[in-house]
Amino acid sequence: MFIGGLGRSGSTLLERLLGELPGVCGLGEVVHLWQWGLVDGERCGCNAFFHDCPFWQEVGERAYGGWGSFDAQALLRLKESIDRTRFVPTLARQKLRPEVRARVAEYGEIYRKLYEAVREVSGCDVLVDSSKHTSLAYCLRWCEDIDLRALHIVRDSRAVAHSWSKKVRRPDAVAGSTEGEFMARWSPAKTAVHWSAQNLGFDYLGRTGVPTMRVRYEDFVRAPADTLRAVAEFAGLGGDVALPFVGENTVELSPNHQVAGNPMRFRTGPVELRVDGAWRDGMTGARRGLVTGMTLPMLRRYGYLGDTDRD
Repeated sequence: MFIGGLGRSGSTLLERLLGELPGVCGLGEVVHLWQWGLVDGERCGCNAFFHDCPFWQEVGERAYGGWGSFDAQALLRLKESIDRTRFVPTLARQKLRPEVRARVAEYGEIYRKLYEAVREVSGCDVLVDSSKHTSLAYCLRWCEDIDLRALHIVRDSRAVAHSWSKKVRRPDAVAGSTEGEFMARWSPAKTAVHWSAQNLGFDYLGRTGVPTMRVRYEDFVRAPADTLRAVAEFAGLGGDVALPFVGENTVELSPNHQVAGNPMRFRTGPVELRVDGAWRDGMTGARRGLVTGMTLPMLRRYGYLGDTDRD
């Protein structure tokens, strides 16, 4: 199960809930495992450093004969050559040029080995990768040995832009981390461009034959149990799977091994789900107007200009 969309749209929260379901293992943003985990040695969701985490060490052993024999820099170079948003139009074609197909096949095989090792170590049949990157999903669609299903999560572009403007410390960072001590911050205009590109890419992914389900963040937090049941059924778990709720909108979160993502992956215990509408008061009119104008067609497409979501 590949969770796609733009960051700050609730993907980590959704993955945390999915990871509580029987037979499901949440991996976090695997696209960042290679740099943030393997190279930088940042913290796993269990709070151990990546190279001290027994789970990921066993995964590395089964997948590649140990992380010590895995060439992370070669993988990162391969990633740069094919796993970028600019390559999505090429990856979306019905047929790839031989040289592109070879790179995609090599890249996909690395992920296949990782997923297979996680399946063996965790004992779970459903894996959740919340990497979100459209280009990675399009790469994985070419791997015949991966049963890929895409969960497209969408959030109001103005709420996303407001979140990207905040200064948020990264508790998983270590000295010398490539990503730095704080999460990246984007301007409203940059967020609007990426929001449109990522969501448009996942809109089209379903047309390439990848089973795709769209979830609006706002609907998810208003009716989390209903949403989780629907997603579980989409994942092949059935609609009667046991849910991790201890109250109408409260879930119990256990420790996990998410390798990268939002800082909330470190939270455990009871968590109340509620709509985060801080952007309505915290975002200036000019910024709101800019993002609204830049993303207007897709805001309308996703139902954010109707009566229930009107400013």
